[in-house]
Amino acid sequence: MVRPLWALRMPLVGKGVYPCSRTFRLGFPREPARQKRPDRKTTRRETMRIVLSLVAGLFATTAATADTPQFLVVGLDGKTFFTAEGDRNGPNGRDAVALVDIFDEANPRLAHTLPLDNSVYGPPTNLQITPDGRLGLVASSVMMKKEGEAWYAEADDRLHVIDLAATPPRLVETIKVGRQPSGLSIDSGGSFALVANREGRSVSVLSIRGHEVRVTDTVDVGDEAAAVTIAPDGRRAFVAKNKAAKVGVLRVDGTRVSYDPALDMPVGPGTYGLDVTPDGTVLLAGNTGPAPSDGHADTVSVIRAAAARPIVADHVGIGDTPEALAIAPDGRHAAVAVVRGAAAPHSGPGYTATGVVALLTIDRDGGVRRTGEAAAGAVTQGIAFSPSGRFVYVGNYVDRTLGVYRLDGDTLVETGVRLDLPGQPASLRGRAAR
Repeated sequence: MVRPLWALRMPLVGKGVYPCSRTFRLGFPREPARQKRPDRKTTRRETMRIVLSLVAGLFATTAATADTPQFLVVGLDGKTFFTAEGDRNGPNGRDAVALVDIFDEANPRLAHTLPLDNSVYGPPTNLQITPDGRLGLVASSVMMKKEGEAWYAEADDRLHVIDLAATPPRLVETIKVGRQPSGLSIDSGGSFALVANREGRSVSVLSIRGHEVRVTDTVDVGDEAAAVTIAPDGRRAFVAKNKAAKVGVLRVDGTRVSYDPALDMPVGPGTYGLDVTPDGTVLLAGNTGPAPSDGHADTVSVIRAAAARPIVADHVGIGDTPEALAIAPDGRHAAVAVVRGAAAPHSGPGYTATGVVALLTIDRDGGVRRTGEAAAGAVTQGIAFSPSGRFVYVGNYVDRTLGVYRLDGDTLVETGVRLDLPGQPASLRGRAAR
């Protein structure tokens, strides 16, 4: 969730022409020798060999993809609760990670759960699946510590590595990253990842080789870093500096990552949601405001991301607390999970019982318009498109459900399907784009 951690000890929710060699002779040129016509049987055999080779390669690729389950990874928080009186924390030990099978995109089903620590503190992008679907990364942002009768959040520094191709899926290992790891992003080749560390004010650089994930560098970005996203070409990444109300730019050169503060862009306070279009031209940043569910309207910033110096081109009004956003695989739409006042105490002036899912249309010229909206549950956390881009999934934290929506042109339609989950969905993500 997005409530800022001004003090972690507060019992509140924190929320990749050959040179020619010629020999010349003097005199008259020879009559060129007649070339022997190739034997038809030989030609046919060679052609068939090439075709069969291509088909075999295509079949192998398709089979490898088919063998990898099409999952959503969902973080379930069991230690932070939103009640009529306000939010409260509780003991550790009840978190889990759910794997939701979306082979049938319109009717997702719960496939497996793993008892792993994770948290609603921070943006709901603290997890993601590699492009090949074989590995899942899940960050644990905070843990709870009891002092007196109250439970307080303390920064964690762990990242879980999950083998999704195993039957059943299993934890490979848990590694140390930066302080309070939050949003993360995996590159299109699946060979490296970036993790934004809020308390660490840094971005961790990770290498991915098979099941082995290792920290190779840590980049200081000067401010609290809540989320990060890697551009499709792998040469640039963007980091949400939530307290500074800015989006920073990271240069990526192979596995070397550097940060230039001169490229910081002013967006809005509480920047958490970040995503970039498949062609790398438009970056969207969701700004939740100074405090969540305060009744005030917030924005989504539209950034021209491909320029040598990216700029903020527009701000789109979105409502109170745009918790998370995701861009469709074809880059034509974006979906935004808007909490509204559902995270506030029921007696507060900004309270609303539920949130909404807003649909943004991204025009060919890079303009962004709000074109649709559908009702959602209480405290929307996490949003993702289906692989085809025809459906949108939204986590409803208080309701403990996964809502399913269908795109109909430039509008969004609630399908009526809400999958019951064995816990409160704090975060939600699918595969990183190839």
